[in-house]
Amino acid sequence: MKLDKVIRKLEEALKKPLPGKMGQGTMAPKPIDARRFSLNIPENHRKGAVLMLFYQDEEGCLVPFIKRPTYEGVHSGQIAFPGGKWELTDLNLGETALREAEEEIGVDRNKVELIGRLTDLYIPASNFMVSPFIGFTHEKPEFRPDPFEVERIITFPLSDLLDQKIRKMGSVNIDSGLKLETPYFDIDQEMVWGATAMILGEFMQLWENSRE
Repeated sequence: MKLDKVIRKLEEALKKPLPGKMGQGTMAPKPIDARRFSLNIPENHRKGAVLMLFYQDEEGCLVPFIKRPTYEGVHSGQIAFPGGKWELTDLNLGETALREAEEEIGVDRNKVELIGRLTDLYIPASNFMVSPFIGFTHEKPEFRPDPFEVERIITFPLSDLLDQKIRKMGSVNIDSGLKLETPYFDIDQEMVWGATAMILGEFMQLWENSRE
């Protein structure tokens, strides 16, 4: 799958209404935390942004994910898109996504072009409203992971990401002792669930609903 074709398709798809919460909900853990979709988000919520980045190499069109290190926190060891919290120096959330990607995995923000964004997603566990951005770079990045933020980088072909066979069901135990049954993406033998899977769920519907 060639990058130029992928970008053309996404640019057209992003001109139409997004799948939104319907798409996100397809990959939401069960029981669904109603706070994710509530209109009454806490006023003290924090803002953040992540970047779904596309680039081309000999394997085709790839997307990088990161694995968070193990630490005392709700997202310890999880697979995510590069991203983080909005800072006062960021002009907008798109800039947040680019800055964080540069800081976490070494992607030159000046070589990334944003083409749009998916639906914001509230994460109750960390009180973050996350804005997912889609971007691409024509140059293969020279990844330089920040060891404090990133245990490893996973580069995954878009063609494999679109394969229904990597969408599975499993269970996770969270800090509160609650056991969740959750759909997830099996990416490089990692369980990609929660907010990242929900963002991917919307992306998959966007892709599948668009015409060639």
